[in-house]
Amino acid sequence: MDLIIKPTEVCNFKCTFCSSTKISSDHAAKLDLLKIFQFLDRFPETETIIVNGGDPLMMDPSYYVKILNFLDDNKLPATLSLTTNLWPFVKNPGKWLEVFQHERTGIATSFQYGNGRLKGDYSVFTEEDFWLASDMVLKHCGYRPSFIAVITEENEDSTIQTVELAKKMDVVCKVNYAMASGDQDKPYRLSKIYEKYVEIWEAGLAPWEHNTQQMMKRIRGEQTICPLTRTCDSHIRTIQPEGDYYSCGAFGDDREKSIDFDREMSGEFFTPLQNSPELHSLKKSCYSCPMFQICNGCKKTVKDLKTHNMVEEHCYHMKQLAPSILLANNIDVKVTEYVNESIG
Repeated sequence: MDLIIKPTEVCNFKCTFCSSTKISSDHAAKLDLLKIFQFLDRFPETETIIVNGGDPLMMDPSYYVKILNFLDDNKLPATLSLTTNLWPFVKNPGKWLEVFQHERTGIATSFQYGNGRLKGDYSVFTEEDFWLASDMVLKHCGYRPSFIAVITEENEDSTIQTVELAKKMDVVCKVNYAMASGDQDKPYRLSKIYEKYVEIWEAGLAPWEHNTQQMMKRIRGEQTICPLTRTCDSHIRTIQPEGDYYSCGAFGDDREKSIDFDREMSGEFFTPLQNSPELHSLKKSCYSCPMFQICNGCKKTVKDLKTHNMVEEHCYHMKQLAPSILLANNIDVKVTEYVNESIG
């Protein structure tokens, strides 16, 4: 089990594509630690507590020290993974060293090119800023953090440049497509991001990009993780600032498909996404297509494409990409012939 916590909606950045601007009706709400401790009592096997937001560093460091102490005191296996823009750490590293240098803590961050990633004064968070933040973690923690990049229409032409930056830093980045939540009112079409993953693969950059690796694993029938696992609600949970509880961080951003926290803490177990037939596939014909697993891997994406009437446009484009994806993995060429025929 993995737990995603969003302690606060508050953020020191003002990114134009942010999905987490409507996750709480009370923008000052802070997630009660007792909720986290209850969850860990119910699921002591939890492997990772992933912290995002808002920005995790808008909370006081003592908040995370209490979580770390709870894990240590109860001899639990979980690690703490903070995904943060790092800017408060850059400004005052000493404040965060107890948390950042703890043996259970891992640091991840985010960066993308373009004008959408804005600091609190609305100035662009530049590559120079990013290097400064990364260097600071390297100096104090001994490693460079991996990073997430969100691809939108505004910065889509910088995808290869982003992965080249990860290679230069010798870290793995995760190139995510923008989903329709919060300030991002329209999703980046799924087939377009897969076109980018094919380009990453063909450029020999897959070792430095997580989702390209996941795409290839799924096509080969190997085990994958988010965003390509259709049973994520059996091993992921999310708690939002006000304590509302979900099986998916993205659906949590939409405040949909919630789970009754008290009932699950009392012993029941829920799989709300697997129990939602409308999320099982984009359309019936998907089940006979070799692209089924990657087109329908994320149920939030299924919802977004249907809601925004993008299914047919996605499907046509994906069938054009399919031969390149399949042949890159030595899948029988007869399968690609099926795809080509279905386009015509």
